[in-house]
Amino acid sequence: MKKVLIADDEKELVELLSLYLEKEYELFKAYDGSMALDILQSNNIDIAVIDIMMPNIDGYQLIKRIREKFNIPVIMLSAKGEYSDRILGLELGADDYVTKPFNPLEIAARIKAQLRRYYKFNENTKEKVEIIEFGTLRLDKATYVLYKNNEEVALTSTEYKILLLLMSSPGRVFTKKQIFEQVWEETFYGDDNSIMVHMSKLREKIEEDSKKPIYIKTIRGLGYKFMENLNNV
Repeated sequence: MKKVLIADDEKELVELLSLYLEKEYELFKAYDGSMALDILQSNNIDIAVIDIMMPNIDGYQLIKRIREKFNIPVIMLSAKGEYSDRILGLELGADDYVTKPFNPLEIAARIKAQLRRYYKFNENTKEKVEIIEFGTLRLDKATYVLYKNNEEVALTSTEYKILLLLMSSPGRVFTKKQIFEQVWEETFYGDDNSIMVHMSKLREKIEEDSKKPIYIKTIRGLGYKFMENLNNV
């Protein structure tokens, strides 16, 4: 049974979500950021549902702590409807973002979708153990770890999937639609900023200068590609 952490200072909301999830998952409940962090450090949590506005450690700080040590899907909850808040959550490493109020059935569906993608992705990458290397980057598909100059780089699960897609086919241009549908496994209905945010964050982690990228190039009007011949950059 998969382990789900629900962290929100609204106890009524936590209990409401628990009613919809307790039959399918082992639940861990936290009512502030510190409690959530303690649970994460002492249990093998499979996915976390985290509220932004929590005492002690807020959701933004908590997601940063999670990404320092864990590579699990994270769904952020917020009463804030501003687009900038959603972008910040994604930049910090959230895999999904839901604005309050919401239908608990939607959260249940999103949890199931995130877990399905995460474990299906891991099973697929286990089929063939290999290392992809370009320049100072080394992507280990067996351990799902990226190294830059032989030092481990912390990636979110979404960032890892995007990088694996690009590095596995260097020189190929992937449209936003192709990236979205292969990584998120959902139908792409139009241009939103999710892919751009993840690409920007990924470049900050792998490029020497994210403003002048040598690995991930933007092909205007088309999409992105990973450079296969770095000597010609």
